[in-house]
Amino acid sequence: MELALPLCFEITSFIVLIVILVADLALIIKRPHVPKPREAALWISFYVALALLFALLIFLLGDAEHAGQFITGWITEYSLSIDNLFVFVVIMSRFKVPRSSQQEVLMVGIVVALVLRGIFILVGAQLIANFAWIFYLFGAFLLYTAVHGLFAHPSDESEDNAIVRMLRRRLRISEQYDGFKLRTTVNGRSMLTPLIIVFLALGTTDLLFALDSIPAIFGITTSPFIVFTANIFALMGLRQLYFLLGHLLEKLAYLSYGIAFILAFIGVKLVFHAMHANAVPFLNDGRPFEWAPDIGTWTSLIVIVAAMTVATVASLLKLQWDTRHAGKNGLEQSDPHTGGAQQSQEEKGQ
Repeated sequence: MELALPLCFEITSFIVLIVILVADLALIIKRPHVPKPREAALWISFYVALALLFALLIFLLGDAEHAGQFITGWITEYSLSIDNLFVFVVIMSRFKVPRSSQQEVLMVGIVVALVLRGIFILVGAQLIANFAWIFYLFGAFLLYTAVHGLFAHPSDESEDNAIVRMLRRRLRISEQYDGFKLRTTVNGRSMLTPLIIVFLALGTTDLLFALDSIPAIFGITTSPFIVFTANIFALMGLRQLYFLLGHLLEKLAYLSYGIAFILAFIGVKLVFHAMHANAVPFLNDGRPFEWAPDIGTWTSLIVIVAAMTVATVASLLKLQWDTRHAGKNGLEQSDPHTGGAQQSQEEKGQ
């Protein structure tokens, strides 16, 4: 079922979203600062409300099925963006980016992510339109990514890649930052600042995450309009989320497992969809696999929300348990009376 929305609505949507992104960028340039938790929370709430309002408009101008596809795609992309955000935290820490410059650096990373995802969406839409069997490849890739995500350590993403190492060898790069400048002068010599390395690390990270996220959302909807707007809404508020949850992300131990499960689920869904509409000559004589289930949008939404909820709650419970356990151990070690009483009881037992 094709999505039939008024062309003026689609054009207006893109214009409004671009204006919001430009205004966000202008706000950073005009008033650079580190957002306080309350400010960050208000901005995130605004972007979430905006996404829900957009889904309501799709429902009113289109239908419930495509409104559900947008919400499911948006939540999926938001989940993957949080994983992306975690790697941003690692990169910022690794390259010791000054906190005063992190807003600008994050915005550059988000804009690069948006451009790369836009390119992949256009390419992916053309592939799907001309080669239906591409769903097999998308599904297999997501399953591989999910399995890899279970065993890869997040800090591995921040290791210098070959391009970064080459830049360090070939270019004169200073040890210190100079605000948001890419060039600085050290002892009369013009040098690049470490920002060039940070931007390259963010760009390559964005490229890798685009490879994951675009097949994932095409497993939910084949409408390029929904795919692109879901990605824009997922990236909105990511900068504020960094300052609100950045210190917590490293402690959410099971978040990566929830994201891996979502990728695996969508991978299986894509394979089933490809089998359900199979036309590959050497598979089942080019006929569809009648037994292959076609997982619906609302089922996908329930599974994805449940996976993220379970992963987040389990992580917070583990964090609470670890904090209490560490507190008890600290009290036992610091209280000489407790330690003495415990030792005397052990001696009596002997």
